[in-house]
Amino acid sequence: MAASLVHMCCRFRYLTIAHKIFCDMPFKDRGSWNAMIFGFCQNENASKALGVLDEMRFEGMKMDFVTVSTILPACAQMDDILHGMLIHLYVIKHVLEFDVFVSNNGLASEAIEVFCMMDMCEDVIPNQGTWLFQAMQDEGVKLDHVTFVSLLSACSHSGLVGQGQWCFRVMQEEYGIEPSLKHYGCMVDLLGRTGYLKKAYTFVKNMPLRPDASIWGALLGACRIHGNIELGKCASDCLFEVDSKNVGYYVLLSNIYANVGKWERTDEVRSLARDCGLKKTPGWGSIELNNRIDVFYTGNQSHSYCEEIYKELEILAAKIKIIGYTPDNSFVLQDVEEDKKEYILMSYSEKLALAYGIISTPPMSPIWISRTCAFVGIATM
Repeated sequence: MAASLVHMCCRFRYLTIAHKIFCDMPFKDRGSWNAMIFGFCQNENASKALGVLDEMRFEGMKMDFVTVSTILPACAQMDDILHGMLIHLYVIKHVLEFDVFVSNNGLASEAIEVFCMMDMCEDVIPNQGTWLFQAMQDEGVKLDHVTFVSLLSACSHSGLVGQGQWCFRVMQEEYGIEPSLKHYGCMVDLLGRTGYLKKAYTFVKNMPLRPDASIWGALLGACRIHGNIELGKCASDCLFEVDSKNVGYYVLLSNIYANVGKWERTDEVRSLARDCGLKKTPGWGSIELNNRIDVFYTGNQSHSYCEEIYKELEILAAKIKIIGYTPDNSFVLQDVEEDKKEYILMSYSEKLALAYGIISTPPMSPIWISRTCAFVGIATM
């Protein structure tokens, strides 16, 4: 009865009354906890919802699929990485209880990531896939184009080529879903990331749909990763025909040339971007410590702890070199002397944020860093 009162008060936005009823309850079952969490979430009070979740865990009450599907949006609203990861780990640990329910509640990517973690062997994936889809069907989960976009994306980020190709085929042959540009984009990204550039290009040329910027952009990004200049130029030509106003694509192409020392071509691409009125937004990394957010830009020397930060980076660099680390200077996209490239690598924004976190926290403390983009291949010390 009390849980029903809490739920009713929350629905009518009487949160103060609902919370008083909740606090006065001599025994709180899982339904009561979920009702209070749901109430705060529905009324856009994510911080209090997370507070109730912490109380729930402290009291030893386990989460169920209702708790998970209710609280995850609150984590996203608050940009609360720690709570989000804790819930994610809980879901993975209790995969047999949650994989279907999480997917059924609009969180398909979480269930699919669990699916990809089940077995990395391509030979057995059809059996695992059949099990997953059958379980979803048994629970009444609608398998639609969104589900398969999430699945293909997970395969792409995990480098699971065989699984991705199998899912792409099953989607069409068994579920009658015609691939959209998003599905094709995932496949191009999958093949490109794993180095199958020619297959990716052939795949694009054989598409029944006209490739858009996301398709050519995925191929160009793969060429950047694997240093394929010729295909990169071809992809960029097609890309600029459909989208010439995205500065990120110019950056990708210029970086391809910079990687192999073709500085004249690099300057040409950058000049072309400037002629189009485009300007690259500087990348940054940030870290939150003691309820304060510090933002770092590459080469930043204005921080009050600048000297200590760079000293810590030098110490870290020396330590990891002892265990075999070698700086990859090819990621320095500037025409400078070799002896300056290592310093530039060391001064990337994420590394500055990391060093600041290390000198500002006790040993073995977790450090959370946010960043605008990922630099593939650069070892973050």
